[in-house]
Amino acid sequence: MEDICIFKRTEKKYLLTEAQYLALMQKIGGALTPDAHGKSTVCNLYLDTPSFLLIRRSIDAKNESAVYKEKLRLRSYGIPDAKSRVFLEIKKKFKSVVYKRRVSMSLREAMAYLKNGTKPFDSQIMREIDYAMHLYCHPVPAVYLSYDREAFYSEENPALRLTFDTNIRYRTDHIRLEDGIYGKKILADHLHLLEIKSDGAMPLWLTKALDETKIFPTSFSKYATAYLDMQKAVPVEHQEEKEILYV
Repeated sequence: MEDICIFKRTEKKYLLTEAQYLALMQKIGGALTPDAHGKSTVCNLYLDTPSFLLIRRSIDAKNESAVYKEKLRLRSYGIPDAKSRVFLEIKKKFKSVVYKRRVSMSLREAMAYLKNGTKPFDSQIMREIDYAMHLYCHPVPAVYLSYDREAFYSEENPALRLTFDTNIRYRTDHIRLEDGIYGKKILADHLHLLEIKSDGAMPLWLTKALDETKIFPTSFSKYATAYLDMQKAVPVEHQEEKEILYV
């Protein structure tokens, strides 16, 4: 059966040291409840073109389209097998507001769709994803990216979610969800990436706790960070060729 997720929200990111993480949880832990996945390892295949058009548009601050960002990915919680449920997602960001659409299917169905365009079912969200896939000339799995996550929501406002990610790693070979959890780390071991996701204003108790622990917003994209790290290993002349293709 199709599993649908639709939402519109704002997201703010913060990089925390271990000490800040412990101090923050001591202050707000009592107001949070683990979500359905609780502690898990989130695994993603980011879909992109051969010239990495989607992520390049996303990080190109000089391009007017940077106010609009779009990502396509396939996600699982843990290492899946062919029958496991996975999530095919399209995530759009326009002027700091995030719009996310996702559908659930088996890994076998998802890979069949990515390989030959065979939709496992028809729905409005599936059509939105299919439109984007055609728009970008059928992007393919380009980067595997995973991380360990603790996820919580607020009892007083379930739309308020906090996630803490560690062990963020990526790879560009064996780009399959079923091939295991490993890769090159792109975040220091002592750091936690906090994302606060809300459909409205942040509650006072949370802003107060962030202020008291000296935790401030930052800009951090997992996929963009992985892509920029990948480019360090690409010869300059090849980078220039990609730039010409992109323009």
